[in-house]
Amino acid sequence: MSRILIIEDEASIRRVLTKILSEESDTYLVDEAEDGVQGLEKIKNTDYDLVLCDIKMPKMDGVELLEAVKKIKPEIPMVMISGHGDMETAIQTMRLGAFDYISKPPDLNRLLNTVRNALDKKQLVVENKILKKKVSKNYEIIGNSEPIIAIKQMIEKVAQTDARVLITGPNGTGKELVAHQLHEKSERADFSLIEVNCAAIPSELIESELFGHVKGAFTSAVKDRAGKFEAADGGTIFLDEIGDMSLAAQAKVLRALQENLVQRVGADKDIKVNVRVIAATNKDLKKEIEEGRFREDLYHRLAVIFIKVPSLNERRDDIPLLLEHFASKIAEEQGNTPKTFSKEAVKLLQVYDWTGNIRELRNVVERLIILGGNEISEQDVKLFASK
Repeated sequence: MSRILIIEDEASIRRVLTKILSEESDTYLVDEAEDGVQGLEKIKNTDYDLVLCDIKMPKMDGVELLEAVKKIKPEIPMVMISGHGDMETAIQTMRLGAFDYISKPPDLNRLLNTVRNALDKKQLVVENKILKKKVSKNYEIIGNSEPIIAIKQMIEKVAQTDARVLITGPNGTGKELVAHQLHEKSERADFSLIEVNCAAIPSELIESELFGHVKGAFTSAVKDRAGKFEAADGGTIFLDEIGDMSLAAQAKVLRALQENLVQRVGADKDIKVNVRVIAATNKDLKKEIEEGRFREDLYHRLAVIFIKVPSLNERRDDIPLLLEHFASKIAEEQGNTPKTFSKEAVKLLQVYDWTGNIRELRNVVERLIILGGNEISEQDVKLFASK
């Protein structure tokens, strides 16, 4: 059922709108308010899917109400009802975030189409939130050890800023989880997080990948193509394994950070971008700088905030939680009941030397679930988890 609130000081218009919507669909639950103050109170106490709101009303007009609702429940689409002399104000409400406006007396088809479109948008917003929560769960940082608590606290402090972050740590420790958490908790979360694995892209293609190219820039450039920086405009770009980036590409990244400008390969026109940069590496960049493989000026641009992700051997207290997490996740993927681990099995896994870190642990858990008993025993671990 879709809950719709009509806020209108003229009783006759409220009755007409209620009648039209009630007759249109038996899935519309229509509520009424006679002024903005009453309407705002109802909105605070009820989850509406759509609000139809008059612009000129006593006590609180439609513009004031719109601004108030956008602060407390910005996801509710609001359709403004404008009188003959209110057209300029109606257009202003669109700039303030109104979904649309309809004129008095309302045209039946225009009204119903607007209502359907607004409800469709609300449904899309809800579905996107659900999807985002599912995606977010995939990038949850599991653990209560001191190093992990410190990282979570750092993310909370840094996420709401636009400060650049350099994430370091061995392979398989979950550096990408930190990057995702920084993005999802930021004001850029409604925009894209674009990931680039700098180690996986050949050096001769990295510039095209990051900055795009124009048709004819090189043999295989058959059409113009936007790069990752443009795709991330408004959001975040995550440059993973940045220590493997060529010096030529580093120079262009430095310019993008300094001037918020990128230039496609083969073009002479600059493109302005608004991008937050998060970088990660498993290399010692200071050593790379000493050996001439990484630019010192780029390092200082990237490392405004420095987050070091510990190896699994440095956070063994988290292993029981990680075992439970991976067992549940793998069971969900395979459609099975999650298996448990005996105390002896957990203790044995806690003393292993996890050179491959979280990634290796996940693989071992999957192997034990496939090959072990209903409860993973110490014997199972000795048989199937040995190196």
